[in-house]
Amino acid sequence: MPPKLSIVLSNYNEHANLERGVLEQMSNYLMKAKFTWEVIINDDGSTDGGDKIIDRFAKSHSGFRMILGKHGGKAAGVWNGIQAARGEIVLFTDMDQSTPLKEVEKLLPWFDEGFDVVFGSRGKMRKNFPITRQVTSWGFRFFRGLFLLRDVVDTQCGFKALRIDVAKKIFPLLSVIKNKKATTKGWTVSAFDVELLFLAEKLGYKLKEIDVNWKNEDTSTSKQKSFIGESIDMLMQIMQVKINDLSGKYDQK
Repeated sequence: MPPKLSIVLSNYNEHANLERGVLEQMSNYLMKAKFTWEVIINDDGSTDGGDKIIDRFAKSHSGFRMILGKHGGKAAGVWNGIQAARGEIVLFTDMDQSTPLKEVEKLLPWFDEGFDVVFGSRGKMRKNFPITRQVTSWGFRFFRGLFLLRDVVDTQCGFKALRIDVAKKIFPLLSVIKNKKATTKGWTVSAFDVELLFLAEKLGYKLKEIDVNWKNEDTSTSKQKSFIGESIDMLMQIMQVKINDLSGKYDQK
């Protein structure tokens, strides 16, 4: 029988987070969970040896499995995991577990209420965020809200659950998935979450945003990028989503 929940993670150079035991934390929680589950970890071409930690863990822990993907960034890694998922609902979350897996208990009941996409929100204030990031985050939300998803507070929390059929419908429509010619080098920041939620809304699916506990727990040092460059990339991607919509690229034939 298929599990109730498929949990998908994409791993790229998360050695530091893996070393501090995030997989063990997830396993300890799931062994007591009241729902059936599976964990699928896509290795996105890691270069720091973290894949070996995952492989050893998966071989000794039932319900965990690792798949190998060509380096393509987080969205591509999550999509690889979704394609391998067997659950009724799929949750994708971050390896650093800044949002603890236990928070899924806040999301799951809303599917029984008829929602199709239920996603975590860090709210407007984020613990462990320096003031510069707080201000920039506010600016990002303001700018994004001018064009897309006006009723959504937080598009970027990496803790989102979808009905599996909805996930398999939307992900192939994402620009980063459709553009197979694009190349990815190293760790990249993507606004695919914005496009994902925008498409879900546009296609008529029911969305629900839920506040979750979040505290920055990321100890990885191999994913750093210029904060200014990161912000510019995100804003450009948001504008591209708006342009795509105005040009009819998302219209269903």
